[in-house]
Amino acid sequence: MEMPSISSSPRTVEEIFKDYSGRRVGVVRALTHDVDEFYSLCDPDKENLCLYGYPNETWEVTLPAEEVPPEQPEPALGINFARDGMKRRDWLSLVAVHTDSWLLSVAFYFGARLNRNERKRLFSLINDLPTVFEVVTERKPMKDKPSMDSGSKSRISTKRSSDGQSKSSLKIYDESYEEDEDEHGETLCGSCGGNYSADEFWIGCDICERWFHGKCVKITPAKAESIKQYKCPSCSTKRSRQ
Repeated sequence: MEMPSISSSPRTVEEIFKDYSGRRVGVVRALTHDVDEFYSLCDPDKENLCLYGYPNETWEVTLPAEEVPPEQPEPALGINFARDGMKRRDWLSLVAVHTDSWLLSVAFYFGARLNRNERKRLFSLINDLPTVFEVVTERKPMKDKPSMDSGSKSRISTKRSSDGQSKSSLKIYDESYEEDEDEHGETLCGSCGGNYSADEFWIGCDICERWFHGKCVKITPAKAESIKQYKCPSCSTKRSRQ
């Protein structure tokens, strides 16, 4: 296996992001479209194996580089050893997490020579893409629960439709995806008091900052698309009284 030399490594933000994107496409293909082939190649009886993604959007399961230290960060070593000791889905998720870490380490290895603003822009470009883990576990990009001091006012959560696709939100926060549901467990619907659930459509009031089930306030994802500023029933009533 030929590893790219430092002299030919990408140097600008655009070049590094292109390198990252190509490698990401390759490993995503290995863990999704080519998953059966990938699974069979990770034989636990073989030596330590790594999953490599290359800038030309291809992938390879092979041994790690022999030189120490290598010319660039190496993927997680020995992914094949745990293959038969875990459920297939869990094993693929674990490989995906380690692969995400590797992709970032390679990108910032190349980006070490960038200045602060360039590194920030590089991460912004990378963060606009779903992680390999999100793709493999079929977690769709969704809106983050906003903070109280968020500069953006419109907040719409998303919900999967019957065909499995994620409906678009009113205004997507820059470079944000829905965090794990348990991190929002304390969020209660301002109408029914029910707990937050990532499987349901939620909408946030721009006035009182409370969140509501779309069904509780009779707002559908389609209707939310045309709302520039949402006011919950309570705030709408207060405003009319004034």
